[in-house]
Amino acid sequence: MKATFEIFYEKYHQDLFQYIFYMVKDKTLTEDIIQEVYIKVLRAHDSFRGESSEKTWLFSIARHTTMDYFRKQQRKRQQIVDFFNWDKSDPQLKDEASLPEEVVILDDEMQTIYKQLDQCSTDQKNVIILRYIQSFSIQETAEIMNCSTSKVKTTQHRALKKLQELMRASNIERGE
Repeated sequence: MKATFEIFYEKYHQDLFQYIFYMVKDKTLTEDIIQEVYIKVLRAHDSFRGESSEKTWLFSIARHTTMDYFRKQQRKRQQIVDFFNWDKSDPQLKDEASLPEEVVILDDEMQTIYKQLDQCSTDQKNVIILRYIQSFSIQETAEIMNCSTSKVKTTQHRALKKLQELMRASNIERGE
């Protein structure tokens, strides 16, 4: 089991960290989620059937683990709202944490794109990160997201279009 972990860590840790970090934007949280991913991978490694590459399988587990985290957060927020009986017109509680220090090193345009990803849907965000940051193929992205290649293509097209519109609007706001 130790050898399996070491192999996965050596081959995929950097890419896995980067993928989850782009999703959650918090270094400590990313490390916590990665730990959960590795635990799930080690528990399920014997049942890995090889129908996809190890990397695709790993990223699929990472995606599901990250989505589980977001669902848990949404439930917690809803419980707090329900507990205080705030009305629907009040804004939902939102994490206003500053961007991680790693973002500071990005140039202005990349920083803007990074921020604009938050305005995309979860699927759009996943596709952009998997395709353009992690360099997965359309087929691999579809396997990770458990959907068809045509859905990946459509989502990618819509995400790119939305990002272009958001970037254009951002440039107008800055007077460029």
